[in-house]
Amino acid sequence: MKNTRLKLLTAIGLLCWCAGCKLNQPAIPRAMVLQQVDWREITPYFTPPDSLKNKFGMYRSPLVFYNGDSVRTPADWSKRRKEIRDTWMQMMGEWPPLLTDNKLEYIDSASKDGYVEYKVRFEWLPSLKTTAYLLKPERKGKKPAVITVFYEPETAAGTGGKPHRDFARQLAGRGFVTLSTGTSEVIADTSFVRFYPDFERHKIEPLSLLAYASANAWHALSKVADVDATRIGITGHSYGGKWAMFASCLFDRFACAAWSDPGIVFDERPDVNYWEPYYLGYHTPPWRKRGVITVENPAKGLYVKLRNENYDLHELHTLMAPRPFLVSGGSEDTEKRWIPLNHSIAVNRLLGYSDRVAMSNRKEHSPNEDSNEIIYRFFMNYLDND
Repeated sequence: MKNTRLKLLTAIGLLCWCAGCKLNQPAIPRAMVLQQVDWREITPYFTPPDSLKNKFGMYRSPLVFYNGDSVRTPADWSKRRKEIRDTWMQMMGEWPPLLTDNKLEYIDSASKDGYVEYKVRFEWLPSLKTTAYLLKPERKGKKPAVITVFYEPETAAGTGGKPHRDFARQLAGRGFVTLSTGTSEVIADTSFVRFYPDFERHKIEPLSLLAYASANAWHALSKVADVDATRIGITGHSYGGKWAMFASCLFDRFACAAWSDPGIVFDERPDVNYWEPYYLGYHTPPWRKRGVITVENPAKGLYVKLRNENYDLHELHTLMAPRPFLVSGGSEDTEKRWIPLNHSIAVNRLLGYSDRVAMSNRKEHSPNEDSNEIIYRFFMNYLDND
């Protein structure tokens, strides 16, 4: 059904400082007092500036099949969407079967301010478990949920000591069930990722494998008794932003997503480093020296093919349609990123939807209280089921 407006979701009204907040993290609101949030508070973020409206740049149009035929109807788009996803999955490596019977194993629990934090374990890759944190607000009834992804699960849960990255904690305080996940098992060697089926026989680009892991996390979270499986989103910052972007685009059970300054399209800037072997540039070891692409240190692997054959990530963005997404842009995703985002707007327009593509902007790469509040209000508006 055509839907050109955001729904209104009850959101949190009273603020309180929680005992023992680390550094200068903002307080979380108590989840027991609710009030409506007005859609007008975030509507400006769904419109490009006049100077960038209907600007599509040199990005290949997703509304044209790879053979040159045009996409003219929603039925055409259904075929084109499949073509985009199938092509990218073939290039990145097909996923193993999803772990649809996945369930959380509860290890420990602690009462926090307005929610309970559970340390949990679940299978995120075949025969491989990871540890995460499940945060459940005290209010009753079925609740929306958000999966958060980062280097390790402690930061988003609010115990990692990094300000303005405690997404799971803040959303739990606003009434969401949250599952904070990360790659802490492999942080020590700075590879950030697992390999499938193993390092020597690896056959899936690491960033796509992370997306697969989050799809399995979705299945585990969806079985939590008070979670509404139709209202599960995903978010992350930087490395986590890349991860959340690939997960939400490739797995369509995520209802919506917010990506914090991941670098939403290819760019040879140092921090938009998709060429690294732990993202989209996997190649047979020894790995290239980390850092920017140079003649002496060229890119290798799939990334070279993608660039040479004019593929870019705006194609993956369109797989979200008509599901909504927000780019919380910083130094890597400036206002000019509306140019690739306009392609997603065009796809949604063909499908009869508006208000599905949003971007906010800040100067710094690091998130701040204001940019995060936009993320939280985005989820409060779009994960409403009333």
